[in-house]
Amino acid sequence: MDEGQLLMTQAERDRLVALKKAKKKLITQKQAAEEIGITERQVRRLLRKLRRKGDQAVIHELRGRESNRKLSSEMEQRAMAILSDPIYRGFGPTLASEYLHKLHRITVSKETLRRWMTKAGLWRAGHVRVMEVHQWRPRRSRCGELVQWDTSTHDWLEGRGERIYLISMIDDATSRLFARFVRHDTSEENMRLLWAYLERFGRPLAFYTDKAGMFQVSVKTKRQEKREGRDRSEMPPTQIERGLRELTVVWIPAHSPQAKGRVERQFLTAQDRLVKGLRVAGVCTIEEANAYLEKEYLPWWNQTLTVQAADPADAHRPLGKEHDLAAILSHVESRQVTNDYTVRYDAKVYQIDRRDVRAGMRKGWVRVEKRLDATLAVQFQGRYVRVRRCEPALREVASPQTTEAKPHVTHKPKGKSGWMKNFSVRRVPCS
Repeated sequence: MDEGQLLMTQAERDRLVALKKAKKKLITQKQAAEEIGITERQVRRLLRKLRRKGDQAVIHELRGRESNRKLSSEMEQRAMAILSDPIYRGFGPTLASEYLHKLHRITVSKETLRRWMTKAGLWRAGHVRVMEVHQWRPRRSRCGELVQWDTSTHDWLEGRGERIYLISMIDDATSRLFARFVRHDTSEENMRLLWAYLERFGRPLAFYTDKAGMFQVSVKTKRQEKREGRDRSEMPPTQIERGLRELTVVWIPAHSPQAKGRVERQFLTAQDRLVKGLRVAGVCTIEEANAYLEKEYLPWWNQTLTVQAADPADAHRPLGKEHDLAAILSHVESRQVTNDYTVRYDAKVYQIDRRDVRAGMRKGWVRVEKRLDATLAVQFQGRYVRVRRCEPALREVASPQTTEAKPHVTHKPKGKSGWMKNFSVRRVPCS
């Protein structure tokens, strides 16, 4: 740049023109202030500065100088050294900023950290592709009106331990999250989470799930029947569906993943933040994962990402005396009582106690409940009866020491059979 040459922005050039017109008395100071968009007092100050420094008066004096609030290069180097550790692999600027402040006492904004990480090659901003847009369904007005329920299959421990699953329940009105890691995505594990949810919050009005086998019995329909639009025959409910009916909770099936988008988006966040949090915490077992989930992740989610419901009233209903969760959340089947007052279940025979035998029980039907604690309960006409397992009789097995070895009998081959001796295979000539 040549000496005496000034680089100005368009706004600074406009300001300089207005000040020179005011200096030459072509316009008043009030008109100059209105033209520039500043006060008359500021115009008088700039005119005094214009007389002292010339055209440079309209250029900010801090241009080209470092900000007094600029973070030191030592802090930048320390932050980049920490984030270069493999344990922080894949961290974005927002999450990295939180962990630097929480674990290393380094406070830096996410945008400054984004610039540092980009310069260090630890972050590369990708182009966001416009995907198909789905219209979001409006939230329910009250907490507990609708709870979305689903399971995510993901490598949560990144190979450090056994394969685990995350079952989540998220309130539609507030996004309040309730979740737990399990070893298997079964009806029993889902019932255990449902039990914990009911004890903590009460009975919601409805659950919103997919059409998995634990929620709905699949019916095979021929193509011709599908084309003709025939109604499917009504199938017996699954164990979870039966339990929800006994709890007077409505079950709503989702016809697509987008329909239950709130819980699906929650899984996307968990597969990023929760996985990295488990990695930094060194979690290797399902017990440690549930402890981290309960103490760290769920409190952060419910304090940061929840919203206020449109209606402050809670739609959850309390559990009553008639809601025996041990009986409702169990595997229930019906069995017929035999003539000797026994019940067969799971290839075992159970004898009904003589004190509980009542009229109409023989050839009657009882409700057998295999509960989550592996105990068995039998109910007849709304009352529980005591049963005991009938042990099978032991067969007498001869001791190998006293058993005498039977002599081996050798069978000699007999002669040819004579059953066709007087039978002629020749055709009798016609007379």
